[in-house]
Amino acid sequence: MVVSCGNRRVKSSSARTITYAQVADFEVVNVLEHQRDAYTQGLQFVDGVMWEGTGEYGSSRLQYTDMATGKSCVVAKLPNDHFGEGITLLGDKIYQLTWQNHIMHIYDRTTYRKLATKTYKGEGWGLTTDGQMLYMSDGTPDIRVLDPATLEVKRRIAVTCNGESLPYLNELEWIEGKIWANVYTLDQIVVINPESGVVEKIVNLRGLLPQSEVTATTDVLNGIAYDEENKRIFVTGKNWSKMFEIRVL
Repeated sequence: MVVSCGNRRVKSSSARTITYAQVADFEVVNVLEHQRDAYTQGLQFVDGVMWEGTGEYGSSRLQYTDMATGKSCVVAKLPNDHFGEGITLLGDKIYQLTWQNHIMHIYDRTTYRKLATKTYKGEGWGLTTDGQMLYMSDGTPDIRVLDPATLEVKRRIAVTCNGESLPYLNELEWIEGKIWANVYTLDQIVVINPESGVVEKIVNLRGLLPQSEVTATTDVLNGIAYDEENKRIFVTGKNWSKMFEIRVL
């Protein structure tokens, strides 16, 4: 069962202090087109390019869109029996998880050539980086901190929201020293302290996608990207027709 963070104020067992998860609303700054057939699992903005990893058996891929020109390009297609999940870019490499295949695909960022496949235990959901380590969600309340060279688990972050464990952490994004995370099936993004695991803020995105844009294939909110240079936050969802630049109020 998905735990909704809500507005309750209780003692956080991990921080041992009263923790108030601030609930924040948003405003839309800009609306961009998004491929309706992209089952978004991972999103990252780097050097003017929006990278995206998609899911679904038989159609999982790694692609990018040049934000200046709108040009999109698929750089890798996963095997038909692989369900793509989160992605992140670190140095000269692109990392892409799979859901239940226990395989991470690693590509060269410049040539798009596959460099390696590495294995891990459990499921793969979301992936981000602080510039040194990889942070991986797996559907549980834990975020694994991984050595990018070996995928060795260096530590685990037990995520709590208002004192309760928070499972179903999905797509991840590192923003200004915090981990922003989608929570599967919820129209919320949680902002996590990576040291304590405590959710410090909940961004309520209910109503972001207009009802006029919802079709039979439209799925849940998923996908967070950050333009560090210009301090812009982008969000979208699985099979959404739009991507939104938002400002958190």
